[in-house]
Amino acid sequence: MTGPEGTTLLEPGDGSLGPLLRVTDDRLPPGAGYGVHAHRAVDVVAVVLAGSVAHRWGGGAVVDAGDVGVLRAGTGLEHDEVAGPDGARVLQSYLRPAEAGAAPAHEVVHTPRGWVDLGRPDARLWLGEDGPDVPDGVVLRPGGGVVVVWQVDAARPAWAD
Repeated sequence: MTGPEGTTLLEPGDGSLGPLLRVTDDRLPPGAGYGVHAHRAVDVVAVVLAGSVAHRWGGGAVVDAGDVGVLRAGTGLEHDEVAGPDGARVLQSYLRPAEAGAAPAHEVVHTPRGWVDLGRPDARLWLGEDGPDVPDGVVLRPGGGVVVVWQVDAARPAWAD
């Protein structure tokens, strides 16, 4: 593998998952990136399953295995994500923006367990280990005992009406 390889896990295309548009399972070899690219009017939630990625935008940030990066592209930005020395495996979820016309922003939530506060009323993310306490929702089991669950509100946001 010389560049990123991704597998699309979800992409309903019919709005049935509300703000959740697509989920991909991406693998990047050491030092590989996606290349500088633009986003606008989308939120990207990246769960790093293995390795690390350096997020190159604004002040930059390193997102390690077990961390969640939350990118709100808002009015638009150009960025890149580059794998660390051990490569990276990243579960990327693309959502309709929480707030139309917002300024771009990026934050890292370090090693969350349970519900992750995404600051939006229409989508909740849960991370944890497989077992009887996994909540209902869109359940993804990417391996390694990790479970990722999305709970979404299928209604359109007021700003989209």
